[in-house]
Amino acid sequence: MLVAALAKLDDGTYEGIFNASTGLNVFKGIRFAAPPTDSLRWQAPQKPKQSTSPNITATAFGSVCPHSFRAGQSSRALPSDMSEDCLFLNVYAPHNGSGLPVLVHIHGGGYGVGDGRQDLTNLITANGNTFIAVSIQYRLGAFGFLAGDEVFRHGVVNAALLDQQFALQWVQDNIDEFGGDPRKVTIFGISAGGGSVMLHDMAYGGTQGTSLFNNSISFSPYLPQQYNYNDWIPTQGYYAFAAHAGCAATWAYGNTSETIFQCLVSKDTDTLQAASNAISSSGLYGTWAFLPVTDGDLVPSRPSYALFNGKLNGVNQLTSNVAEESFVFVPQNIESEECLRTWIRRVFPLFDDQDVSALLLQYPHQDSSGKRARHATSGTSSPSALGTSATASGYQQLANLVYAESTFVCPSYWLAQAYNTEGKRGFKKQFSVPIALHGYDGVALFGNTRLSIHGDELVSALQSAIGRYVRTGDPGWLPYTSPEYPMFNVNQTGGREVPVESTLDPSLNTLGASWSIGPDLHVDFSIVNGYTWEGGRGARCEFWKQIAAKVPM
Repeated sequence: MLVAALAKLDDGTYEGIFNASTGLNVFKGIRFAAPPTDSLRWQAPQKPKQSTSPNITATAFGSVCPHSFRAGQSSRALPSDMSEDCLFLNVYAPHNGSGLPVLVHIHGGGYGVGDGRQDLTNLITANGNTFIAVSIQYRLGAFGFLAGDEVFRHGVVNAALLDQQFALQWVQDNIDEFGGDPRKVTIFGISAGGGSVMLHDMAYGGTQGTSLFNNSISFSPYLPQQYNYNDWIPTQGYYAFAAHAGCAATWAYGNTSETIFQCLVSKDTDTLQAASNAISSSGLYGTWAFLPVTDGDLVPSRPSYALFNGKLNGVNQLTSNVAEESFVFVPQNIESEECLRTWIRRVFPLFDDQDVSALLLQYPHQDSSGKRARHATSGTSSPSALGTSATASGYQQLANLVYAESTFVCPSYWLAQAYNTEGKRGFKKQFSVPIALHGYDGVALFGNTRLSIHGDELVSALQSAIGRYVRTGDPGWLPYTSPEYPMFNVNQTGGREVPVESTLDPSLNTLGASWSIGPDLHVDFSIVNGYTWEGGRGARCEFWKQIAAKVPM
């Protein structure tokens, strides 16, 4: 049965829905910031205007932010309800709750796509309705991450991260009205959501402490190349975007009548969205064009430096990666050392030949007779991920591994290490259930769109671990510290092995790979040494830290 649920805030009384079958009050489409349109484009978020109505309906999701797809991504239809007026959040709160911990979900999508419509109901009810969950939206693509000197001088860079901070402050100011405790907030994200969490962990040099959150969770924290806001690549993106939007400079210098920035502010949403999507989807395969930059303030420096040379916000961090992070982000046509070297130089444009050779010493080619592996590696014995995986082998596997470790895996390792200092704790996990593609741990965790490869035991255990961490700051295993470097490895046994048939990633279906489906799937959890895992992953992550300035990361 569905009945009205009420929450009285300073700007009015919000009318959500109480679902008697779940015991949750659900409020959708709560505006936390003013529409970032017109003169507020590329500016810090502002408080919304006071509602003229004492009662505000909160039963439907707000519009999604304009999308920009990655390069090499198959064409998809854009959401029908995109709008720049998209700074909304949603609250899932147990009925009659009081003083409950709070989980804030920051969605992923490469900073170019995604929305806050993830249904968090199952995660809450699986934990006995013992916490509140909030999902937020933020500006995407060029709307959220346009950078360059002119943007910095006339507006703000990293506008989307400021949106997220603004939403977190809204939680601090208002969550008690929904039965939550603002002193018990955990922020959580997967992929770009996990990368966002990492950036908030180090935001403002760690000076925020626990003012916005106590604990954080980063699954597959996305760390694309992070340039200074006025470096050549963000600047090139700015001018390419402006040209596509009809704001190209027609003078060499000295014109002060109108800046390119002012021209962009004057354009309509459709023009800017088309320009953002065109530039983002025309770059290097698997990448987005508009990404977080180092601004010296909110993002004070590169994560590889900031995580180990400054203070961190919050108290505890739970971080994770999956076994097959990069399959969808790397072109699957790398069949020789020459192809591998060429690809590396394209992905890391600041590398010289010496850097490439040093990298390949860390990733030696192992003969696999050119055959696709049909089973994932064990992680603790040969063959390791250096030679094979569930999706590739040989030089292709090396390319996949280079991208996975530099972009997702090593940032996760660094987070776990960085939090094990000064009274903080960092916990490490890997999701290894074959085929463990990027984001599949989230599919299992939320439990809404179930895959047949994820058994009931697995889903229940993952949900319980996250619930425990939200409530206590402890997932149930030891922090990631030397010399054992304990990492929680999540796997499964049993079931029936069948050829892969995936609707989420149809390209998997041509690999000749297999996975196990239910019934009779059972969890297979173990504590492993994360440093020696997969042929010495910890040492490879140390290498990436040493060379990080030339990535940059």
